[in-house]
Amino acid sequence: MSSGQDTAALTASILVPVLDEASRLERTAIAAIGQDVAGPIEVLFIDGGSVDGSRAILDRLAADDERVRVIDNPERVVPAALNRGLAVARGAYIARMDAHTIYPSDYVARGIERLERGDVEWVTGPVYPDAPAGFARCVAAALRSPLGQGGSAKWAGTNANVPANGEVELDTGVFAGVWRRATLERLEGWDPEFHVNEDAEMAARVLSDGGRIVCLPAMAARYSPRETPLGLWRQYWRFGAYRAKTSRRHPIALRPEHLASAALVTTVAMAVAPRGPLRRPARAVTLLWAATIGAVGARAASSRSVREAGGIALALATMHLAWGAGFVWGCLRGGPPLRAVRCLLSRR
Repeated sequence: MSSGQDTAALTASILVPVLDEASRLERTAIAAIGQDVAGPIEVLFIDGGSVDGSRAILDRLAADDERVRVIDNPERVVPAALNRGLAVARGAYIARMDAHTIYPSDYVARGIERLERGDVEWVTGPVYPDAPAGFARCVAAALRSPLGQGGSAKWAGTNANVPANGEVELDTGVFAGVWRRATLERLEGWDPEFHVNEDAEMAARVLSDGGRIVCLPAMAARYSPRETPLGLWRQYWRFGAYRAKTSRRHPIALRPEHLASAALVTTVAMAVAPRGPLRRPARAVTLLWAATIGAVGARAASSRSVREAGGIALALATMHLAWGAGFVWGCLRGGPPLRAVRCLLSRR
């Protein structure tokens, strides 16, 4: 996947998929356009037909700054947006940024510096969930707790014990990042079949080919979570469904925590069933899980208020059950990732 354009004139291209992000777009744009890179950059906003005023913001940004370009994405899904951006990008290095996340001003520069030292294919930073108020604030607190991170090292909270070399090895749990342009072209970009979990699918290809993905704590980005329980449920349902698909194609994409989420949903279903031989033990396990997330919510609540603690517990319950239900549904729809389960058991 090559644009056929001369890339020598630009150091980096930043790709930002956009779809109805007007409330947060200005802050993300400032962070993207303001990247402190030793060389010229461009910022490509790929819009999926926003109807909330995002397009007007993007057009104004493009009119004010010649480094900004706006590209249409009629497919309206993230991998298509990224591939469209890659096809016309002119930078020797490519960075991905999400419209609901704020990146440090040296995000791209640090990624390029690490890539230039060699032995890695993908450089990214941890995610720091952050929201000022409301349910999103509870989701952020939940995501900063171990029960909200799904065993992935991409979350800032899991990187407290950083190795001496200052970087954390990642599996398929990856968020955004910086690549050599040649790497993405060799990989032929993002798989358009993965409307969700596209980064995990690409990460599996990189790792299966012997490549390394590293996380630099200094590249931590501030992520804005979903603002309603329904929005969070939809997000995590899709995460779970597409992780089942990713695991079928790439066995290394499955972690024990993924199976635990599916087992939890199955257990809760048995607990609320009107009858069944396993209903009693299922109810005991369900009560233990509910008590655990309640305790985590109480501990994580900054104000120690009952309302905030309840919001955090609700966020954790939503993430666990939606992800697990999505994973089970993905298994029912496309078949269980049996090869991935066998590989997982052989690694333990």
